[in-house]
Amino acid sequence: MGKQVNLYSFADIDVLAKSLRTYVLQCQSAGFERHGAFKVAVSGGSLPKTLAKALLEPNDTGGADRVVDFSKWEVFFADERAVPLDHEDSNYRLLKDELLDKIPGHLGQPTVHPIDVKYLDDVQEMADQYQEELMRSFAAKDSVKLPLFDLLLLGCGPDGHTCSLFPNHELLRESDAWVVPIEDSPKPPAKRITLSLPVVTHGVKIAFIATGAGKKDILKLILDTDEGRSLPCGLVNEKGAERVSWFTDSSAVKGVGFPRRGSL
Repeated sequence: MGKQVNLYSFADIDVLAKSLRTYVLQCQSAGFERHGAFKVAVSGGSLPKTLAKALLEPNDTGGADRVVDFSKWEVFFADERAVPLDHEDSNYRLLKDELLDKIPGHLGQPTVHPIDVKYLDDVQEMADQYQEELMRSFAAKDSVKLPLFDLLLLGCGPDGHTCSLFPNHELLRESDAWVVPIEDSPKPPAKRITLSLPVVTHGVKIAFIATGAGKKDILKLILDTDEGRSLPCGLVNEKGAERVSWFTDSSAVKGVGFPRRGSL
């Protein structure tokens, strides 16, 4: 058997947030050592709120590995909806409301890369433009096959989708583009862009955050069955292996047989 993903389960969201903070700061330190920056891709849903709880609430101070330095962060979106940045469906707005607007000055401000709203009516062009944005940060596409994120922070939908990569969708077979458009999302809004599966699975570290009893059936499918391996989250698990960590609460993994890890 090959190396497996890391499954962490915590009593509640508060304990989860503390461990998530430790994990993110470890990834931050590694990014700073690697190239003097921390390049992160973030999803929407409940993740920004959990991330804010992990990074903004008072915590121990001390060495560099305990301090968030947002001034060296570059934040990208793992997927985004083709809506204005102030729209309630915008992942950018969600991250802005839950995290970005609440960052205290002494922690610095990250460089954030939103979509270009000039292309809301042409999601292929929007995807192409966002790929160009990635190229400006990660190097030209002809010099690197894939961008290498220090960390991708992802969610898991009730159908096993992640980013805007949905089960049995043709986008799962994309092997070349970094960013791809989707015009028939089964979850509204229909028009979106998303990082492709090869980009997601190429990350140095990949973290799923999944909480609540509503996740237990899909997590059991993804983590305990062969069928679940073909779902988008399962494909990330298969390709990412030990680089993938799941942060869950006890209700989300009730009945899941996959072995938990004790601590980070």
